[in-house]
Amino acid sequence: MPCVSPDVSVLDIDTPQGLARAHLHLPAGAAPGADGRVTVPGALVLGHGAGGGVDAPDLRAVTAAATALGLAVALVEQPYRVAGKRVGPRGPALDEAWTAVVADLRARALDAPLVTGGRSAGARTACRTASATGAVGALCLAFPTRPPGRPDSPSRLPELDGAGVPVLVVQGTTDPYGTPPPAPDRTVVPVAGDHGLKKDTPAVAAAVTAWLPTVLPLG
Repeated sequence: MPCVSPDVSVLDIDTPQGLARAHLHLPAGAAPGADGRVTVPGALVLGHGAGGGVDAPDLRAVTAAATALGLAVALVEQPYRVAGKRVGPRGPALDEAWTAVVADLRARALDAPLVTGGRSAGARTACRTASATGAVGALCLAFPTRPPGRPDSPSRLPELDGAGVPVLVVQGTTDPYGTPPPAPDRTVVPVAGDHGLKKDTPAVAAAVTAWLPTVLPLG
């Protein structure tokens, strides 16, 4: 586990789709025990968008907000990104790699209930696999409900509806991919901006900060 800073470690994780990489951010004062796992009230495991990486502004904002609450955050690079590719595989391959990553993090690094999620395509993957990974909630940043300009393409709402856990969707008010509707187990928070969620990252962080105590034991 090579260290990047005192509170951030990088874990390379073998998956059936190739090598994935998790950037593990720990809250102040947290440290792995003798078994290499850190005990925290909860943790977030978040994936990137289809063409982006783990340094996206909304992911950075959520990481800072969650670690301030005493949570750990793992920002996960899918194998295709680790391999230097810009275009990823189809959903089943993403899901297979993601499920392997979450299982590895549970075994090697995180002794905590997990919220899984991510931005855009990463949010979709987390929703499709929430039950398989044992997540207690799903955090969706800029969920792409339907590709812009393609009204006849299938809606991705069934992925949200089928998550099987409480879901938070943070969506830009001008996102061309649309905005999912609220549902009994789904909170939707609109914030200023488009699909990149760059315009008001404090609002993104505030929405996540307010929601996390509803799904994790934070006091």
